[in-house]
This record gives sequence, structure tokens and C-alpha cells, in this order.
Amino acid sequence: MATFMLNGKTMTADVEGDTPLLWVIRDELGLTGTKFGCGIGTCGACTVHVGGRATRSCITPVVAVEGANITTIEGLSEQGDHPVQVAWQQLQVPQCGYCQSGQIMQAAALLKDIPSPSDEEIDAVMSGNLCRCMTYVRIRQAIHEAAASTGAASTGAPATKENSNA
Repeated sequence: MATFMLNGKTMTADVEGDTPLLWVIRDELGLTGTKFGCGIGTCGACTVHVGGRATRSCITPVVAVEGANITTIEGLSEQGDHPVQVAWQQLQVPQCGYCQSGQIMQAAALLKDIPSPSDEEIDAVMSGNLCRCMTYVRIRQAIHEAAASTGAASTGAPATKENSNA
């Protein structure tokens, strides 16, 4: 049995302690925005925030989050108006969309830590989140857009085809 805060609500899951947090979120609690990708923590599709830190939920045993505050894509903003979500929509970042909840959660954590990231900082932090559709240029643009919308002056030029190495 594990008890933690999920999107601002106290939750208790009656599962084995080594059950991956991803399966507790999806199967036990019914929040399916967090996706299963690789199952070994390398693709980022399962990214959630644990205590404000981007965390791969597919490799995090539920016992490790006892008492923690966890945020999923559903809890990032009830109205879907987090600056990263707004920028994602405005720039039409997703193609298939499968990886996007993990991308958005990683980007939100990045902007919390680095409110005005450079292209290099974005690339470094986002490199662990894979996108088969290769929307990396739009992802970088959306992160710059979200940073600008929160009042942070962007230190890196928004990515274009001409200056992108993503």
C-alpha cells in the first residue's frame, strides 16, 4: 500500500511496493495521459513530476514516492493553460502526439529550473525525451515561446530550420 499526493489529491494504491508508478497512475488510478514507451526510462513518454522534478514513472517503484507530491499531465493545469501547453497548441507541436505529455512535463520542469533557457540548455535537458515524429524544432520553439510568455526574456534565439541542430 502506498499513499501520496497526485495532482493535489491524496491517493492510496493497494499494490506491491515494486509496482512501477506508471502502472499505478494508469491502471489503478485511471489517468492515461502519462504514456508507456520503452519501459526502461530512456524515452521520456512516462515523465511526471515527483516533488517538482521530472521523473520517469516507468522505472520508479511506487514505494519510492510514498508521501510525495506527484503531478501528471492531467494535473499540470486543470484548464490546459500552462504556458508550455499553450505554446504547444499555438505552434502545433505534436504530430502523432504519443510522446507529447512526457515532452510537456519535461519542458515544464525545465522552465521551472531555467526560466529563460538557451537552445543548448533546452537540447541538453530535453535530449532524454524521444519523438519518433522528429518535432524537435517545434518543441524548442514552444519552450522559447512559453518562456517568453511568462515574462522571461529568451536568451537563445528561437529555433528555425536555419539555426536548428535538433
